[in-house]
Amino acid sequence: MSDIIDKSDRQRLVAAIQKAEKNTSGEIRIHIENTCPEELMDRAAFLFEKLKMHKTELRNGVLFYLAMKDRVFAVLGDAGINSKVPEGFWDNIKAEMTTLFKNDDPIGAIETGVLMAGEQLQSHFPYQSDDVNELSDEISFGK
Repeated sequence: MSDIIDKSDRQRLVAAIQKAEKNTSGEIRIHIENTCPEELMDRAAFLFEKLKMHKTELRNGVLFYLAMKDRVFAVLGDAGINSKVPEGFWDNIKAEMTTLFKNDDPIGAIETGVLMAGEQLQSHFPYQSDDVNELSDEISFGK
């Protein structure tokens, strides 16, 4: 189902993940599908677990879930990051992303959200010299 977005957009988003993770031990994943087959946050939580994002050492993974045809998205952080970020942090990211989605820039919306999450992860989970990339930077796709 990787035909949801083209190759250059995939490369742009992977580059955003790599840039966001460069100065943090945090992990960011993007999962994109056409439609959301269940309640939005239930689907995001299911994929968070399926992608083993809860298995990072510091519990500092962030999932960006998007159902493109349904025009819905969720940003889901693990327990470690949620215990550190300020209240409303995810709302700020979602608001920025929503503005770009409304301007018909879905790739820019995702890229902006990823980079904003990376900045916050950097301040709470700085890069360590022995850091290991615990999760793939590749985008995963659903139906």
